[in-house]
Amino acid sequence: MPPKKATTAAAKRKPSSAIEKSKKDSKPAAKKSGRPAKAIAAKDTKVAKPAAKKRGRPSKAIAAKNTTDAKPAAKKPGRPPGKAIKKAAPKSAAKPSSKRKASDDVDDSPAPKRAKKEPVAPRKTAAVKKAVIPKPKKELPHINDPPTQVLDVYVFGENSAGELGIGTGTEQEVSNVKRPRLNRKLAANEVGVVQIAAGGMHCVALTRDNKILTWGVNDQGALGRKTEKANANADDSDDEDLVLNASEAEPREVDLSHFPEGTKFSHVVAADSTSFVVTTTGLVYGWGTFRGNDGILGFRSNGPKTQSTPVLIPELKDITTLSAGTNHILALNNKGKVFAWGAAEQNQLARQIKGRNVTQSLVPSQVGLSRKKILTIGCGDYHCLAADDKGNVFGWGLNGFAQCGIESDQDEASPTISKPTIIEGLEGKAIKQMVGGAHHSIAVTTDGKVLVWGSCQNNQSGVDLSTLPADTIYKEDNGRIRYISKPTVVPGVEGGVAIAAGPDTGAAITSDGKAYTWGFNANYQTGQGPVPDVPVATLVDNTAVRGKNLVFAGLGGQFGVLGGIPAAAEE
Repeated sequence: MPPKKATTAAAKRKPSSAIEKSKKDSKPAAKKSGRPAKAIAAKDTKVAKPAAKKRGRPSKAIAAKNTTDAKPAAKKPGRPPGKAIKKAAPKSAAKPSSKRKASDDVDDSPAPKRAKKEPVAPRKTAAVKKAVIPKPKKELPHINDPPTQVLDVYVFGENSAGELGIGTGTEQEVSNVKRPRLNRKLAANEVGVVQIAAGGMHCVALTRDNKILTWGVNDQGALGRKTEKANANADDSDDEDLVLNASEAEPREVDLSHFPEGTKFSHVVAADSTSFVVTTTGLVYGWGTFRGNDGILGFRSNGPKTQSTPVLIPELKDITTLSAGTNHILALNNKGKVFAWGAAEQNQLARQIKGRNVTQSLVPSQVGLSRKKILTIGCGDYHCLAADDKGNVFGWGLNGFAQCGIESDQDEASPTISKPTIIEGLEGKAIKQMVGGAHHSIAVTTDGKVLVWGSCQNNQSGVDLSTLPADTIYKEDNGRIRYISKPTVVPGVEGGVAIAAGPDTGAAITSDGKAYTWGFNANYQTGQGPVPDVPVATLVDNTAVRGKNLVFAGLGGQFGVLGGIPAAAEE
């Protein structure tokens, strides 16, 4: 990631001096100060405004046609209105004299008033249309079941930004944790975490009672909630003066009023500066910001650059799984279709963003996998992986170290794979899970084999390189092995059930509840204690996790998280 100007608190934070280790990687961008190497940049381009949609006119109400009223009685000719009516003579009366005056035969009493006619209601005709009653809104189907197993949470590695979520106790301030430690602020019997996602320098967790908890760096809205300014009274130029604040360094809830009432969650993911959650009905909400070559790229093409609270991603429906890279996201729906959005400089979206319309990349769009039905997706920092129901696995994105599983063209300055391409070394494999780091990838099969490929320059392969055949490795001119070109089994890890990857680290959980880690260890991000890099997969063994039934591993930029089933839950 290119260095930022010191405009935010995170930009001023300094990394531990231990990670200032030179690497001979042709990485796409320099690491950000104090942050993991988790961002590749994007070309600054202009947003092409979509054509305005024509608004349909509302249907006009149809007026009822009134039928004609009954006609009034016809007037008698010669009788002017208002004249008195002549009374008929009674039968017993004598005949009038012929000399009687005309006036004698006229009744002089006033004429009776005519009764007013009641208005006649219009008759219903075929021309009168009934009012249309809108149908009730259709409920979204239930697609995803949330996890139910409550976990004990163990943390290790870098904590200078509160990414371990252990709070601000005196002995914990700005201290790294060398080996796994139980996070008592996430106690299983009190909090009930059922799932965790580790991002660049923050974490997101889902609890059994449907709460979302976040902690770590919030400079660009990754926590989805307001936090106090970090170290407001300290001199940021001196790491010794840096003091964590509780609003970032301990788990706190995201306000659920940003979601419709009754929303239930099933899955969370975290990238470098973004976070996302999937609902049980397959909708996706997110917050934070994506970054590119020129700094902040934005969160939505038509929204604020930084989204500080959860917002719906309207283009996505029926989503079952999300996977996060550094600054891009993959989504899989229940029909096996894959969608991608975020930064696109390394072809990790498998589509071209032309001209200056760079923020088009912030709108989820379907990945061109023809008529494939995808079952499993995974992200590396700048590349993507997908496995279909026919035993094919595809890779695309940055490929300078063959992390896409395809032999890299070393003649290119920054070789990439522009569209999903079959990984020959994984044909016929039944893939359960796939993840990636900055320049390497890891997969676990349904029969428990853990496979790695890509860069091995920082021991991120977990394999003894001296044992590998020549046709599976690529050497530089000085004889140093640059990368593993074909998926290779990690020895010593039998019965793998779950995996994780950091920028230059790896982890695997086995069916007997044990955790193995390997890779770069300058900030104790393997959880193996104060040792140099860990070149091969090694059992994580200390008093905190010994004998525990571990079922989950997550690796962030420079830290790690393990999840285990509490002893009480197993009885």
